[in-house]
Amino acid sequence: MPGSTTLGPGHGVDAIEHTDALRTLSLMKELHRLLTAPGPDRLSDAQAAALGGGEGRTREEFTAWVERVARDLERATA
Repeated sequence: MPGSTTLGPGHGVDAIEHTDALRTLSLMKELHRLLTAPGPDRLSDAQAAALGGGEGRTREEFTAWVERVARDLERATA
């Protein structure tokens, strides 16, 4: 579909509008910055755990996932 970004086959939505993909990319980049930034802007471990769905994943694992999704979105929207 023109103007959309394919997310993958299967479960639920397979494509989103290109502008939504760009907004999601921006959000993921900012989230990654907040997870890795030093100082007062850095998300706490408790906040990172809550954002990670509380599934017992480590901060590092969640941060790597956010970075990977941002990278994939960047490639998909280029």
